[in-house]
Amino acid sequence: LLRSSQPLTGHNRRRCPEDEKLLGTILDEGERGFIIDTRSAQAAKQARMSGGGTEPKSFYPQWRRLHRALERGRPLQESFIRLVEACSEPSPSMDRWLGRLESSRWLSHVKAALSTACLAAQCLDREGCKVLVHGAEGTDTTLLVTALAQLILDPSCRSLEGFQGLLEREWIEAGHPFQLRCARSAASHARGKQEAPIFLLFLDCVWQLSRQFPFSLQFGERLLLALFDNAYASAYGTFLCNNERERSLCKVKESTHSLWAWLNQPEERQKYLNPLYSHNPLVIWPSVEPQSIQLWQGLFLRWIRPSQHLDEAWAEIQRLVEGK
Repeated sequence: LLRSSQPLTGHNRRRCPEDEKLLGTILDEGERGFIIDTRSAQAAKQARMSGGGTEPKSFYPQWRRLHRALERGRPLQESFIRLVEACSEPSPSMDRWLGRLESSRWLSHVKAALSTACLAAQCLDREGCKVLVHGAEGTDTTLLVTALAQLILDPSCRSLEGFQGLLEREWIEAGHPFQLRCARSAASHARGKQEAPIFLLFLDCVWQLSRQFPFSLQFGERLLLALFDNAYASAYGTFLCNNERERSLCKVKESTHSLWAWLNQPEERQKYLNPLYSHNPLVIWPSVEPQSIQLWQGLFLRWIRPSQHLDEAWAEIQRLVEGK
């Protein structure tokens, strides 16, 4: 499983022999690979006019390109805002609530992300093929797909330590611009040009996996909520800046504490573990049927619906498990 930014072919269809050789050496003779482009074919074509583009078939003969359009940027941020506004409306009728939920299109984005991750996982697991994932810069929807695909395929990524390593590798070190994407919450009236809840969409997809496979992830919803909170406002330096270069220049590691160090303290770690966890060595294939994708109530309704009974039920489950 590989990831990259888009090739800079441009409207003159420039070539990069080094890139062609690199992708060529990855595949054995007669082997084929898949390039999953997280843009639509039309968007990729438009990107060519501004210097970007896609891999020409004639120069990458062993690779087959698949376009799976995933929204990012303004459309995704607007979807998030509409969902938050729908959740904040006092006492809506059932028809109005369902209508606003559907018009927000948030669950459609969740479904699209999971579907694309499943496609990448199927190419790797069932076809036995190499997969390259990229969008434009390779730091947004690209990371969303590669991180989810690894969760689906690799049981080590579903442990608490493995999941933290996945976030560090696929989001932080890979250069997801947290400072730009998570500048303000969706409740803010300001509209930043580069804001987009890509990381939140990832966390929502992970929650969908945890709901469909309640025994397969070592961590629970509380960890996902903590990650969401810290991505937008944190006392720790883990999600600061936009890339490793900025973090190095700002000396983030020297002047701030790590979120992982806090979460891994024994007394804190226990809060985030799933008491029902049982190591599952198999691939977990999520359902993306409409009835299988649900609203993450623990996040979007957390300030509206009291969680006391859910917390008590969770504590009782933990007590029963420990009693066994």
